[in-house]
Amino acid sequence: MNSEKVDEEPQEEERTQEKVDLKKLLAVIPPPSEVLSKKRQGVREKRIRLLYDNNISEEEARISPILARELGVKEYVEVSVAGKKRFRFKVLIDENAPLDYVYVNSELMKRNGIANNSICTIRVV
Repeated sequence: MNSEKVDEEPQEEERTQEKVDLKKLLAVIPPPSEVLSKKRQGVREKRIRLLYDNNISEEEARISPILARELGVKEYVEVSVAGKKRFRFKVLIDENAPLDYVYVNSELMKRNGIANNSICTIRVV
Protein backbone atom coordinates (compact mmCIF):
# COMPACT_ATOMS: atom_id res chain seq x y z
CA MET A 1 0.00 0.00 0.00
CA ASN A 2 2.80 2.40 0.68
CA SER A 3 4.11 1.88 -2.82
CA GLU A 4 0.77 3.01 -4.29
CA LYS A 5 0.87 6.28 -2.37
CA VAL A 6 4.40 6.95 -3.55
CA ASP A 7 3.36 6.39 -7.18
CA GLU A 8 0.45 8.85 -6.89
CA GLU A 9 2.54 11.75 -5.59
CA PRO A 10 4.82 12.09 -8.67
CA GLN A 11 1.78 12.12 -10.95
CA GLU A 12 0.28 15.02 -9.03
CA GLU A 13 3.57 16.96 -9.32
CA GLU A 14 3.63 16.39 -13.09
CA ARG A 15 0.11 17.75 -13.42
CA THR A 16 0.95 20.93 -11.55
CA GLN A 17 4.09 21.45 -13.62
CA GLU A 18 2.14 21.21 -16.89
CA LYS A 19 -0.14 24.12 -15.96
CA VAL A 20 1.26 27.41 -17.24
CA ASP A 21 -0.16 30.82 -16.45
CA LEU A 22 -2.09 32.00 -19.51
CA LYS A 23 -1.50 35.68 -18.72
CA LYS A 24 2.25 35.17 -18.92
CA LEU A 25 1.91 33.59 -22.35
CA LEU A 26 -0.30 36.38 -23.66
CA ALA A 27 2.09 39.05 -22.39
CA VAL A 28 4.55 37.99 -25.11
CA ILE A 29 2.11 38.82 -27.92
CA PRO A 30 2.18 42.54 -28.80
CA PRO A 31 -1.11 44.45 -29.02
CA PRO A 32 -2.55 45.01 -32.52
CA SER A 33 -1.99 48.77 -32.39
CA GLU A 34 1.77 48.26 -32.03
CA VAL A 35 1.95 45.76 -34.90
CA LEU A 36 -0.10 47.93 -37.26
CA SER A 37 1.78 51.14 -36.46
CA LYS A 38 5.04 49.59 -37.70
CA LYS A 39 3.44 48.83 -41.06
CA ARG A 40 2.20 52.41 -41.43
CA GLN A 41 5.64 53.90 -40.91
CA GLY A 42 6.94 52.36 -44.11
CA VAL A 43 10.43 51.33 -45.02
CA ARG A 44 13.20 53.57 -43.74
CA GLU A 45 15.94 52.17 -45.97
CA LYS A 46 16.38 49.62 -48.71
CA ARG A 47 19.25 47.70 -50.27
CA ILE A 48 19.37 48.18 -54.02
CA ARG A 49 21.84 48.23 -56.93
CA LEU A 50 23.78 51.32 -57.97
CA LEU A 51 24.20 51.91 -61.72
CA TYR A 52 26.29 54.44 -63.63
CA ASP A 53 24.61 57.07 -65.79
CA ASN A 54 26.61 59.75 -67.63
CA ASN A 55 23.52 61.91 -68.27
CA ILE A 56 23.05 62.81 -64.59
CA SER A 57 24.88 65.58 -62.74
CA GLU A 58 27.04 64.71 -59.72
CA GLU A 59 24.46 66.05 -57.26
CA GLU A 60 21.52 64.01 -58.57
CA ALA A 61 20.27 60.42 -58.38
CA ARG A 62 17.50 58.90 -60.46
CA ILE A 63 15.04 56.40 -58.93
CA SER A 64 11.64 54.91 -59.82
CA PRO A 65 8.44 56.50 -58.52
CA ILE A 66 7.48 53.24 -56.78
CA LEU A 67 10.74 53.25 -54.79
CA ALA A 68 10.28 56.95 -53.99
CA ARG A 69 6.77 56.27 -52.66
CA GLU A 70 7.94 53.24 -50.67
CA LEU A 71 10.71 55.22 -48.96
CA GLY A 72 8.67 58.41 -48.65
CA VAL A 73 11.25 60.47 -50.53
CA LYS A 74 10.63 64.20 -50.60
CA GLU A 75 13.76 65.82 -51.99
CA TYR A 76 17.05 64.17 -50.93
CA VAL A 77 18.33 60.62 -50.39
CA GLU A 78 21.50 59.23 -48.89
CA VAL A 79 23.25 56.39 -50.70
CA SER A 80 25.65 54.32 -48.62
CA VAL A 81 28.00 51.82 -50.27
CA ALA A 82 29.56 49.11 -48.11
CA GLY A 83 28.82 51.21 -45.02
CA LYS A 84 31.93 53.32 -45.69
CA LYS A 85 31.12 55.70 -48.52
CA ARG A 86 28.08 57.94 -48.15
CA PHE A 87 26.65 60.31 -50.70
CA ARG A 88 23.75 62.75 -50.58
CA PHE A 89 21.80 63.27 -53.79
CA LYS A 90 18.86 65.32 -54.98
CA VAL A 91 16.20 62.91 -56.25
CA LEU A 92 15.03 62.76 -59.85
CA ILE A 93 12.01 60.51 -60.27
CA ASP A 94 11.98 58.64 -63.57
CA GLU A 95 9.03 56.54 -64.77
CA ASN A 96 11.36 54.32 -66.82
CA ALA A 97 13.78 53.51 -63.98
CA PRO A 98 13.65 49.94 -62.66
CA LEU A 99 12.38 49.45 -59.10
CA ASP A 100 15.53 48.21 -57.34
CA TYR A 101 18.13 50.48 -58.96
CA VAL A 102 19.49 53.96 -58.36
CA TYR A 103 21.26 55.78 -61.19
CA VAL A 104 24.14 58.09 -60.28
CA ASN A 105 26.94 59.94 -62.07
CA SER A 106 29.65 57.54 -63.28
CA GLU A 107 32.58 59.96 -62.87
CA LEU A 108 31.75 60.64 -59.23
CA MET A 109 31.54 56.93 -58.46
CA LYS A 110 34.79 56.10 -60.29
CA ARG A 111 36.64 58.84 -58.38
CA ASN A 112 35.45 57.27 -55.12
CA GLY A 113 36.29 53.71 -56.16
CA ILE A 114 32.74 52.39 -56.46
CA ALA A 115 32.03 49.87 -59.20
CA ASN A 116 29.02 49.79 -61.46
CA ASN A 117 26.20 47.50 -60.27
CA SER A 118 27.36 47.68 -56.61
CA ILE A 119 24.93 46.90 -53.80
CA CYS A 120 24.10 50.00 -51.77
CA THR A 121 21.65 51.16 -49.13
CA ILE A 122 19.36 54.05 -49.91
CA ARG A 123 17.57 56.05 -47.22
CA VAL A 124 15.66 59.32 -46.93
CA VAL A 125 17.53 62.35 -45.57
